[in-house]
Amino acid sequence: MAKTPEDLPAPRDTPGGKGRPGFSDTTELPPGRRTQALAVCIAAAFLTLLDVSIVTTALPSMEHHLNLSSSEATWSIAGYTLTFGLVLIPSGRLGDEFGRRKVFVIGMALFTVTGVLCGAAPDATWLVASRLARGVAAGLVAPQVVGLLHQMYPPRERGHAFGYYGATVSLSTAVGPLLGGVILQGFGTADGWRWIFFLFIPLDLVALVLAARLLPEGRRTERPGSLDLVGMLVLGVAVTAVMLPLLQSGDWADRRWWLAWCGLVLLAVFVLWERSVARSERQPLVDLNLFRERTYWVGALVAAALYGGFTGIFIVLSQFLQQGMHYSPLKASLCTVLFTVGSAVCGVISGRVVHRVGRPLVIVGSALTAMGLAATALMVGRSSVGDNMFVVMALPLLVAGCGAGCVIASNQTLALQLVPRGEGSSAAGVYQTGMKIGTSLGTALASSLYFGQLLATHRDFAAAARTGLLGAAALAAVAFLVALPGLTLRGRQGTEPMVGVVEEAEPAR
Repeated sequence: MAKTPEDLPAPRDTPGGKGRPGFSDTTELPPGRRTQALAVCIAAAFLTLLDVSIVTTALPSMEHHLNLSSSEATWSIAGYTLTFGLVLIPSGRLGDEFGRRKVFVIGMALFTVTGVLCGAAPDATWLVASRLARGVAAGLVAPQVVGLLHQMYPPRERGHAFGYYGATVSLSTAVGPLLGGVILQGFGTADGWRWIFFLFIPLDLVALVLAARLLPEGRRTERPGSLDLVGMLVLGVAVTAVMLPLLQSGDWADRRWWLAWCGLVLLAVFVLWERSVARSERQPLVDLNLFRERTYWVGALVAAALYGGFTGIFIVLSQFLQQGMHYSPLKASLCTVLFTVGSAVCGVISGRVVHRVGRPLVIVGSALTAMGLAATALMVGRSSVGDNMFVVMALPLLVAGCGAGCVIASNQTLALQLVPRGEGSSAAGVYQTGMKIGTSLGTALASSLYFGQLLATHRDFAAAARTGLLGAAALAAVAFLVALPGLTLRGRQGTEPMVGVVEEAEPAR
């Protein structure tokens, strides 16, 4: 039987709620300004996520110009991902405590400054340090974007906003290599990598100025709670230990997996600490009550597995097409453009229909992603070097892209639908940390399978690409296997309230 409004707990940051004081969980904006605020959030999400993929295309140019060692080259890419994922949860709590607009603006200011530092880097040490700082800046912004969308939109309209957000996530991931190829072609390989940073600085500044003017300012209801500094430290060390082996280059046998096991132990310690903090009536860094709702933790697992699946394909296809097929960076990125189109279009559509279709979007979308990636692997593996790879991969990549687009927006909407708006940034930080760990896992798995098979087959690029893509497809299949029982069983139990009921349970606007 569905829960009634009386059965649902009052949001913890409202006068009728219990627990953390902080900001009001509703924000009433005129429709025009809310649309403008949405555009600012989407632009910031695009710029911070684009930096993950676009720099990969410029890596050979940076290696040559700055004489990067293999370790320095790895850290110029992986360091951004590491610090990005490391600060997501603490920055989500900072946004909930002190105001999302304030943390958003600080993050965008730091992101702009670090863009200048990256582009002006005179040596490898400067570049790696700037990339680490840039990841921190992106991690400050990302949870605020989701928290602001959660704050500005009531449940029935939230799917539309997350649809645009999901399309942006897909677009930034897939279009990065294409934009990188265009910039390098236009500015040359010698210093073209610097313009990958410099060209986006004006956009960063515009997003920064508009954010200060247009984003809503949370209305503080009571004195904010104290930050859980011990929890921040334990969680930071745990996430670092889990992610480091995934970001390490080399064979899987050579990775320091003992670090990952230590990280998992520290995560268990973190959970025990957070429970003790909650029992003492202080505000924990992460509200563990979030994980009592099946749709939230299932959604987080689905997101981690799916992102691990489709982000791993780009490094495999980039290496295969440029090294095995001798394509230029621009031509190689054009071969994946249909994945981008499919994910962007379906991301917007799924956001609009998620409240009518619901959980089947996640289940069907993850299945399509897995099948599309598996079909791409088989097509690549059976094709000769002379084949036109754009034609060969077009249909399966389009299917995979459409599936990914269906999942990204709908899964996030469903996962966060019962989260009080005052907890939006914190919940988003936890959700996105899982995505970052999944992304690191997917990239590590696909690249290790690719390079391992390449070595074992004496540079059979097609066989190596097939193996790497099958690894990516396997992670997407895990997303489907988690979503199928995790979401359908919830529906059978009938304990999940309908969206309209959740909206009634929220404070009057």
